Amino acid sequence: MILMMPIIQLIVIPLAADYEIKQISISVVDQDHSPYSQKLVHKLTASGYFQLVEYTQSYAQASKTVNNGNTDLILTIPQHFERDLIKSNKAQLHLAADAVNGVRAGLGTAYAAQMIGDFNREVREEWMLLPKFNEIPQIEITSANWFNQHFDYHLFMVPGILAILVTMVGCFLTALNIVAEKEVGTIEQINVSPIKKYEFILGKLIPFWVLGMVSITLGMVFAFLIFRIIPVGSYLTIYAFSAVYLLGVLGIGLLISTFADTQQQATLFSFFCMMVFILLGGLYTPIESMPEWAQWLTRINPPAYFIKVIRAVFIKGSSFSDLIPDFLAMIGFAILFNALAVFNYRKRSA
Repeated sequence: MILMMPIIQLIVIPLAADYEIKQISISVVDQDHSPYSQKLVHKLTASGYFQLVEYTQSYAQASKTVNNGNTDLILTIPQHFERDLIKSNKAQLHLAADAVNGVRAGLGTAYAAQMIGDFNREVREEWMLLPKFNEIPQIEITSANWFNQHFDYHLFMVPGILAILVTMVGCFLTALNIVAEKEVGTIEQINVSPIKKYEFILGKLIPFWVLGMVSITLGMVFAFLIFRIIPVGSYLTIYAFSAVYLLGVLGIGLLISTFADTQQQATLFSFFCMMVFILLGGLYTPIESMPEWAQWLTRINPPAYFIKVIRAVFIKGSSFSDLIPDFLAMIGFAILFNALAVFNYRKRSA
């Protein structure tokens, strides 16, 4: 569970958690059957984003495929589409989307609208006869994509998932460890021993801290072997932040174990914490896009800092000095949660 679970998840999740939506099912209701309408359909299907599932003249027939869940979009090309486009310099198309999956519908509509806009521009370029020296001022836009030039979502997802997996190892397994001793009764023997509370907490914390560092090392190895991703920044920066961050999440696990009496309780507590960590950590949803109250919650969410740090080192090559505020926040979390765990651990004498 400590070693194989993070590795398998690190390999599988980035392959499944694809931000780019492809193979959007589309039905075309072509009531014009003109060369321009066929050219537009070919442009959509040749892009690789759309899969043509039905080509018909009946909108009612296309609606049935939407109701059956076989179509995401319906593009209706009305009669006289080509004639109106040539004669009046304008024509109307209709896009209908199955919005049960709002993200897929929104992106599918945006993709289609962009391609229809490109088609419109290509048609206008065919008709326009520009003079050799055009006096009309033109603005040329050039762009540069920093850090992730090819928009590779693996480069964005793998470091974030690595941070979450380290959190799972530190928080979940540590919580179960002490609770398991409560269930079998060995905790009572520790309670009547002369060992001090902080010594007991350190004894539980240090082994999982070492295993957590091993886990993040294996994660970076497999990130390179499977996805060919290596940090642009320093490995020492990653290990320095990982060492402090693990102390914090281990403290969370130890704190949960002081409240829980059974492994089932510890599992439920840990699951609740992990859901909050993932949803408010910026792994899938940018923190800047969250509501203001959620952004305030991310400030007390340790994984949000570590995800930001590990992505900055992997993608941007940020140095330790660039991330000092995040490092101080992680130190604060480590001190807070471990102090609460030591304070809340009730050591009873015989």
